[in-house]
Amino acid sequence: MPPIIEFRDVSKVFRGRASDLTAVDHVDLSIEQGEIFAVIGYSGAGKSTLVRLINGLERVTSGELIVDGQNVAELSESQMERKRRDVGMIFQQFNLFGSRTVAGNVDFPLRVAGWPKDRRAARVAELLDFVGLLDRAHAYPNQLSGGQKQRVGIARALAAGPKILLADEATSALDPETTQDVLRLLKKVNTELGVTVVVITHELEIVRAIADRVAILENGHVAEIGTVFETFSNPRSEVGRRFVSTVIHDQPRGEDLARIRAAHPGRIVTATIHDGSRLGAVLADAGAHGVRFEIVYGGIGTLQARSFGSLTLALTGSEDAVDRVVTELRDVTEIQEVA
Repeated sequence: MPPIIEFRDVSKVFRGRASDLTAVDHVDLSIEQGEIFAVIGYSGAGKSTLVRLINGLERVTSGELIVDGQNVAELSESQMERKRRDVGMIFQQFNLFGSRTVAGNVDFPLRVAGWPKDRRAARVAELLDFVGLLDRAHAYPNQLSGGQKQRVGIARALAAGPKILLADEATSALDPETTQDVLRLLKKVNTELGVTVVVITHELEIVRAIADRVAILENGHVAEIGTVFETFSNPRSEVGRRFVSTVIHDQPRGEDLARIRAAHPGRIVTATIHDGSRLGAVLADAGAHGVRFEIVYGGIGTLQARSFGSLTLALTGSEDAVDRVVTELRDVTEIQEVA
């Protein structure tokens, strides 16, 4: 099955009087049908522009952008307007009509699309039940919590039965507990309705919670792309390592590293933890070589039913004996010498 979204050498340049700004720079990226795909990056990385290209709110400067079999770069505005019915979008600030009820907000895109009144009413009730707000159908947005407003936004985005749902920083205005509720709802949209979800965020914890794969953007480029487990357990780019270090504190840095160095005169190494490694067996035999070890830092977590993390070890013993243990450790996992 071909990707539902495919960027082929896509660039987006904003023209200015003094200079041009390249927000998306020669991006190649494929998103598979039925997955939850996250795009993450720091402010100014180009992630919001990337998602706005998908639904035609911004138009491609160069390259091809294939959305559900059509190159949206070649569509006229009227054709793009019809295409947007297959691409729902939810926003950070909800963008609800304050003068319309919850039901009225969900009804609006159906009215614009020309659905008859009886079909609209049935669809609105179905969607409000799906997002858990059927009992709030006649309430107004100012009577709702932030989480309820976002649920209305999700119901409205799903109104016309889109194949793709774009979530641009959809939880940034919410507290942590409400964020988890909205993320569970997005997961439900994906698993029960089969909708492909594209999540734009600067928060790696959101990626960790629901995404299947993730692309990390930096200065309009794709710095790396892979499964969420690959990205967390072995980030390949410098920006990826910076992101992961904000949520996975398994390697000593700065003051922690200096403290460990001062307290432990032995050789200090960091060993990567992953399923199937025989790190424990090697350490159990270290004593036979006259080497003592102490775990001085680290952490192990699970993601997508797999273990990952690292342990920093202080090894003491003769130089030859420690060399032998380090060599045996390298045979079963990745080892990093701590400076």
